Amino acid sequence: MSNGDGMTATLSDAVDAAKEKVAEVGSAMASTASATVAKAKKAAKTAEKKVKTEVAKAKKAVKKTVAKAKKTLATAGKDARKEVANLKKKVTGKKVAAKKAVAKQPAARKAVKKAPAKKAVAKKAVARKAPVKKAVAKKAPARKAVAKKVVKKAAKKAAK
Repeated sequence: MSNGDGMTATLSDAVDAAKEKVAEVGSAMASTASATVAKAKKAAKTAEKKVKTEVAKAKKAVKKTVAKAKKTLATAGKDARKEVANLKKKVTGKKVAAKKAVAKQPAARKAVKKAPAKKAVAKKAVARKAPVKKAVAKKAPARKAVAKKVVKKAAKKAAK
């Protein structure tokens, strides 16, 4: 039986050696796997930090852009209100100037009407009354044009 005992010892040694090798390979695999996991975690953390900083930068940029847009809109609104107020002032100024021109216009018409009427009476020409009326009719639109020019000049002055 000595042969059997030797065989058992040899097999036992071989199994122990295989066991040790498997344990070594297992521990090597585990250490490699844990190292790989550690590297992956580290890479994930750095990527997360980069993403956070990029998001923060983007948020700041958006805030700045929104603030600039709000300021621009506020100034544009103020300018628009000022322009509306100025236009209202100009319109009221034109109305006042137009009323003054209209008030002056009837006085000029009366003067024009009275002068030809006196001439007609002085000459005692009944037939000439009709041409005088035509002359007055022709002069009246000319006065209206002058009144329009006065209104336009007043509007230009008000615009300046």
